[in-house]
Amino acid sequence: MPDATSPLGAVNTEVDVNNLYREENYTDLKIGSLQKLVPVKADGSEDASRPARFIGQAQLMTQYGPIPISAPIDAGTLEEACKKFPEALEKAMDRLAEEAQRRQVEEASRIVVPGKDLPGGGLTLK
Repeated sequence: MPDATSPLGAVNTEVDVNNLYREENYTDLKIGSLQKLVPVKADGSEDASRPARFIGQAQLMTQYGPIPISAPIDAGTLEEACKKFPEALEKAMDRLAEEAQRRQVEEASRIVVPGKDLPGGGLTLK
């Protein structure tokens, strides 16, 4: 176990053998990809007592370059996940846009105080 002087500090690095998943990836080579997380037991066999999980992934092209977007998809099958992919990614993009707006408002509301906290009387952002 790492101690406080190691790079991981006091982080628990033990693998939870009761929550293991095998990753399967599917793509149409155009829009994005679907990741299926299949629950498995510690011996690698499938764990039918837990449901599979699906995650939709795509890239949003912006003037600053591509931004990766991922969203959980509530689906029981790959076919259902494919059908729900557009809505899940749209919701993820909406959340991303809301977060960007919130950060923009926070940044715009920062107060500049002359001479505070800097040697030589420079400007400080609060």
